[in-house]
Amino acid sequence: MQTLHICKNHRKSIQGFYQNIEGISMKKYRHFETNAIRIQTNTTQEKEHASPMYLTSSFVFDGPEEMRATFAEETSLNTYSRFTNPNTTELIDKMCALEGTEAGYATATGMAAVFSTFAALLGTGDHILSCRSIFGSSHSVITKLLPKYKIGSTYLDLRDTASWQGKVRPSSKILFLETPTNPGIELIDLAFAGAFAKRNRLVFIVDNCFATPYLQQPIQYGADLIVHSATKYLDGQGRVMGGLILGKSSLIKEIYNFNRSAGPALSPFNAWVLSKSLETLAVRMEKHSENALKVAEWLEANQNTTWVRYPFLPSHPQYQIAKKQMRSGSGMACFGIKGGIGRGKKFLDNVKMCSLTANLGDTRTIVAHPASTTHAKLTDDERTATGIAPNLIRISVGLEHIDDITEDLELAFKASK
Repeated sequence: MQTLHICKNHRKSIQGFYQNIEGISMKKYRHFETNAIRIQTNTTQEKEHASPMYLTSSFVFDGPEEMRATFAEETSLNTYSRFTNPNTTELIDKMCALEGTEAGYATATGMAAVFSTFAALLGTGDHILSCRSIFGSSHSVITKLLPKYKIGSTYLDLRDTASWQGKVRPSSKILFLETPTNPGIELIDLAFAGAFAKRNRLVFIVDNCFATPYLQQPIQYGADLIVHSATKYLDGQGRVMGGLILGKSSLIKEIYNFNRSAGPALSPFNAWVLSKSLETLAVRMEKHSENALKVAEWLEANQNTTWVRYPFLPSHPQYQIAKKQMRSGSGMACFGIKGGIGRGKKFLDNVKMCSLTANLGDTRTIVAHPASTTHAKLTDDERTATGIAPNLIRISVGLEHIDDITEDLELAFKASK
């Protein structure tokens, strides 16, 4: 495990059962839910049912030759938890099985996953293509940090895919996309993007945070790498931070080598929490999607909104794309509130049950005003170009009873008039 982490389902198989290598239960099941629950470290002599936590900074060797060979990457033993740990290995193995990828690496945060992927794969003079509507911190990395290393970027218009080819340069190396996007809930046809990336020899990276592998698997459409903020739906309860990079083993090897020295490693405790969280991912995403669709339909019929965007609303401009590549619509929606930014702030002042916090994908419903929070560092023109209207309210629909969610929103609408 100290070397490149190749996920177990891509190693030598014997009649459908996978070899029991490196302390991880190797059987890969046919169904998502079972893999999320049953892939785990082997039991120790204590015969525990749940995986133990390996809260250790380092691991011991039987002798100097074993230690030398392991540091030379001639063995697959653990050495140091900045490199690997049984808890992070279990988490990565689960996520590889769920996303259908060859290899993976876990980081301390989602942004560590995004930045270290760019840093490992790009060099001076290279160029990145990205959809314009992305998370605010990803925008800052692309437009403020990467230029320090003379790495250029161009944003793509999601509504004009015919213009994409004209944006490609000889130095273009990466195509980076979010779908659904944050916070505008726009969608990108992954099959089109995958073919575009292959045609132009671009490394195709998808931020799959909003959909999770339960609702969407970009690898099926030609993605080379998938990044996650595990802090969001993968944890699902607002407890710990984490990031994941999953994909082709050759690319993960480069990212691993960078991160081994740079050090943005996921803690064993957080990895343990996240791996346990995956056991309920399927049922949580089903309920998030069910509640979010009901909230979106309720908002669309509400006289206090000017527009509503949710992937599985027939009124969504990319509804057919959503139906093609997503199992359901996830828990994220956004809407425009009548009365503009002033009323939007009053609305947020008057929510009682819903949370105002810098997170999403929680069991608890969260409302946010991106223009003044997550995307505040963008200029007015940049926000307009990414579809972030001043009256846009983003809602991460939780698992509370639907009537309590809509009642809280309705009371906030009335109090903000």
